[in-house]
Amino acid sequence: MTPVHTPLCLPDPSATDALARRMAPLLQPGDVVLLQGQIGAGKTQFARALIHALGVAEDVPSPTFTLVQTYDAGFDIWHADLYRLSHPDEAVELGLLEAFETALCLVEWPEKLGADWPEKALTLRFSVSGEGREVAFLSDNPAWHERLAHV
Repeated sequence: MTPVHTPLCLPDPSATDALARRMAPLLQPGDVVLLQGQIGAGKTQFARALIHALGVAEDVPSPTFTLVQTYDAGFDIWHADLYRLSHPDEAVELGLLEAFETALCLVEWPEKLGADWPEKALTLRFSVSGEGREVAFLSDNPAWHERLAHV
């Protein structure tokens, strides 16, 4: 994967929320955003803020135990947490591969997808950096370069 944007420093949760609000208008059904990073790096914080920025008013819990939460923002949003999957076939059983084509999909722990990693996806790699977080933007899809130019 190649960088599509300069990494951003996110010194606190409000900076993560602000990034989600800036990205929300750039996303649409059929987009897949893969959220990588260790536990506590900001993946769920970002997903929750993004879902709210897209107009979903309801509570947005972590899908750690349910595996997938879906939302209606005038289009389908799928928020998946694959941490507990033991085999990539389980993502297929969840219907995630079909959702990649029709919904906006936010996927935590995408490493669990194995060979089903979507080529068109944008990966946000969150990492702990001092007291805050940093996020790198990666993709092999050149369309993301233009879309993220003003984030």
